[in-house]
Amino acid sequence: MCSSGAISRWSAGPDGHQDDRDESAVEHWTEREIDRTAFKDARLGQRFGELLRQIGDGMGGSIPFACQDWANTKAAYRFFANERVEEADILSGHLAATRTRYDDCTGPILLIQDTTEFSYQRANTSAIGITESVNSGRDKGGRWRHHTVCGMLMHSSLAVTVEGLPWDWRR
Repeated sequence: MCSSGAISRWSAGPDGHQDDRDESAVEHWTEREIDRTAFKDARLGQRFGELLRQIGDGMGGSIPFACQDWANTKAAYRFFANERVEEADILSGHLAATRTRYDDCTGPILLIQDTTEFSYQRANTSAIGITESVNSGRDKGGRWRHHTVCGMLMHSSLAVTVEGLPWDWRR
């Protein structure tokens, strides 16, 4: 089985329900997924930590919902638009944490994969990307018509244990 030895944010109280009364003493899960030193500016690493916590606590919501106010929302969009922030900076901590979790596992890990197509109508096909060109049948003159499908492909993977639990599941 897998265990990372890390402290979970929430602990079960005497009644078995989640208890957050000592939240300040417990590390937030996002802290294990960040390498603040990867950023070229320490302030960017700090901002990313705050942003990831906000988005993690508002999982599934929009950025404005997760950020709760205009100043934090604007700061989030500014962070994402910052040319000094690179994908490798954001992912380095997560990749290191994933490697540590993998090294701590003794059993097999299954990767369930799926590809989803997001299609959008765009006049400018280069604005979003092209997923395919589709035969639309013949026009009145008998010529084949084609239309371009704009969008993107998302290939996602879910890591699970042989018991079907998400990998690194905390109870």
